[in-house]
Amino acid sequence: MSSNYSIDTICQISDKEIADQWGALSFPIYQSATFAHRGLGGSTGFDYTRVQNPTRQQLEFVVASLEHGTDAIAFSSGMSAITTLMELFSPGDHIIVDSDLYGGSVRLFDVINKKNGLEFTTAELYKGGYEALFKENTKAVYLETPTNPMMNVTDIEKLAGEVHKRGALLIVDNTFLSPYFQNPIPLGADIVIHSGTKFLGGHHDTVGGFLVVKDKELSEKLRFIYKTTGAGLSPFDSWLILRGIRTLSVRMERAQQNAIALSEYLRSNKYVTKVLYPGLKDHPGYEISNRQARGYGAMLTFEVKSTEIAQKLLGEVELIYFAESLGGTETLITYPITQTHADVPKDILELNGINDRVLRVSVGIEGIDDLIADFEQAFERAAR
Repeated sequence: MSSNYSIDTICQISDKEIADQWGALSFPIYQSATFAHRGLGGSTGFDYTRVQNPTRQQLEFVVASLEHGTDAIAFSSGMSAITTLMELFSPGDHIIVDSDLYGGSVRLFDVINKKNGLEFTTAELYKGGYEALFKENTKAVYLETPTNPMMNVTDIEKLAGEVHKRGALLIVDNTFLSPYFQNPIPLGADIVIHSGTKFLGGHHDTVGGFLVVKDKELSEKLRFIYKTTGAGLSPFDSWLILRGIRTLSVRMERAQQNAIALSEYLRSNKYVTKVLYPGLKDHPGYEISNRQARGYGAMLTFEVKSTEIAQKLLGEVELIYFAESLGGTETLITYPITQTHADVPKDILELNGINDRVLRVSVGIEGIDDLIADFEQAFERAAR
């Protein structure tokens, strides 16, 4: 495929690189658990769907292309992707992780991986000063940028230099910006994570996850674990995400346009005390975002004056949905302290500034005037 194509075009034509033999514009769903051999040693390249399936392979090729990776591996969920990733490490290995992460990742590290002998150090990576955190047994640094939900932005390229100097891996969860707005591998990341449930799928109708790797050695290690543990994405879900990627560019552009306008509205709202969005010029990560990404995304977080207003607001929105998850065409509002981050230790919540007045919004593609009007009426009712 030509490297001269824009990412908008790649979202449309990357399917053509591995074409269906009949010329179908929508790649077929190969809903088969097993595949027949032509004779001894005569595999078609597909033997059993747990190991590989044509529909899933097509999706993996598309995601690897979008992220400039050597390979992408598709999983049954974002958490199954991260769980498989952690099997790269052995008891006694040390991993530096960002303090502000999706609560499910924190739960996995604290409840499962620590039990299995991994050691973790938590740090606010966006602030820098991480050089002193490395140990002889440090094998990786793990982060999100922007972070969930506090929207902190870390300089990937700068961090990659320190990580690789010490022979460790840099792992970046790129779910919030998607490959449309940010590509961590060219910036120095070794492994990129996606919850395919979110912007890649884009319609709240499927669950999936991805690991994208920069080199063949990592691909071989992860694919061995992948086929052994059996967490592969189903053919039908692979097809749904393939279909979602076709509209990734237009969805991300429209949702970002709405997020910029909504963040400005919230800043002017008398009940709001803080708005966190990397596209605001006074955001601490604004300049880094401009340097390492092509956009600011569709996620924003804000804090209101009181717990009562925050909690009432959730029941007063009408157009906007009070729901977990993110990245679909509909706008969702989430209460992190009881939903996405309910299992995060209290001291980490306090460190990150996640309290009972903080709300997170995944901005969709509705009319912006309608979204603002919904917030207006919801705030007025919540403040009564």
